[in-house]
Amino acid sequence: MYTTAAVEAAYAIGDQRWGRDAPGFADAIAQAHERHLRPRCLCQPGGPGVDMYVARLLNGYTVKRMPNTGSQHATTCPSYEPPAEFSGRGPLVGTAIVENPATGMTTLKLDFPMSKLPGRAVQPPSASASSSVVAHGHRLGLRALLHYLWDQAELTHWKPGFAGRRTWGTVRKHLLQAADNKFVHGHALLGSLYIPEVFSVEQRDAIQSRRQRLWAHGAPRPGQPQALLLMVAEVKDIVPARFGHKAVFKHLPDQAFALDDALYRRMGRSFEHELTLWGTEPDLHLVMVATFRVDEAGTPGILELSLMLSTAQWLPVDDGWDRQLVGALVRQGRSFVKSLRYNVPGNQALVCASLLDCGVAPFPLFIDRDVGPEGAALGESPESGGDSTIWRWRPALSDMPALPPRQLKTSPIQLPQEAFSRSDTEAFPDTRIQPNV
Repeated sequence: MYTTAAVEAAYAIGDQRWGRDAPGFADAIAQAHERHLRPRCLCQPGGPGVDMYVARLLNGYTVKRMPNTGSQHATTCPSYEPPAEFSGRGPLVGTAIVENPATGMTTLKLDFPMSKLPGRAVQPPSASASSSVVAHGHRLGLRALLHYLWDQAELTHWKPGFAGRRTWGTVRKHLLQAADNKFVHGHALLGSLYIPEVFSVEQRDAIQSRRQRLWAHGAPRPGQPQALLLMVAEVKDIVPARFGHKAVFKHLPDQAFALDDALYRRMGRSFEHELTLWGTEPDLHLVMVATFRVDEAGTPGILELSLMLSTAQWLPVDDGWDRQLVGALVRQGRSFVKSLRYNVPGNQALVCASLLDCGVAPFPLFIDRDVGPEGAALGESPESGGDSTIWRWRPALSDMPALPPRQLKTSPIQLPQEAFSRSDTEAFPDTRIQPNV
């Protein structure tokens, strides 16, 4: 019988071995940061360990994986991530996403503006740009930025123990943590990122006050470029207003966002499939990432946007086939990582998800949506060939095949059983650790 085995977060610092929950670990990584030592993750049995680094944050320290090393960790390790080429992130690493282990800071290069010159309208995206779905060159469009934050927050990871524990409060917390120490155009991303808090009638005034303080950074100032703000929120409704249209978001019942007719029409053309599926499937979330400005009266207006569908567990999906596969993975209690497209267009073949419970290597799952007249898949990844370790589903030709069977992990380092009762918020890597003072 298959039993889930998970690797304990254990590190070698100098000649000592530390568990992440061990007494004194916070002091040990604080000293490692001061002495410029690199902890080594001990998730791979018999090996020298995988180099990590210690980053200093506002409220403590964190042990983070080195750039481009996530796939070197064991699939059961909290620091594991599939190879970059499994998603659309690969071409952007080192170009649009530049991480500096010496400082713990990451610079993000965007292909959309974060400011507006006074007296000049923001140039609207063309219809071919699909409202920031596709970025040109090695820069992050709005969708790619959302995918990056979702990946960094590990909201693409799923294990059976997460069931029932991933709420909007959890999503928001980890997105904000993911945005920490990220910089765009020389400014901290957190300074311009708005994610609605879980709404509470009792806390209405305090929530509104915090929101207004953040939005004050985007208030217009005479003769100066106006800073634009970035929002990630769950859409509740998009409806006609007295003038134009308005977007209404969950957890934000007292403030709608203006949406002009031109942007509304482009949204309908660019995201027709997402909007249709969201309108017919009540268990799907529709997440919007958008830039917005605040006018002199304090009213927010959306300038550019992108949309992303996610399941009830906040796992992103592209379409109905994606949703069917992810739903089967969740129902069958599988451990996996959902791949995201970033800037990759929808007609290009890409790994849909990677199973982490099929042995020591990730098991990629493909969906071939386009099939030619003779039954050959279009856009099939050339490296896959006839490899039996790749699962492939062609919806136009057959029902979804059986998923690969689970295999027992071979790592001797395992977490105690009580670890599986922890919340999803405790299962994420790169957890901030307060030093003892």
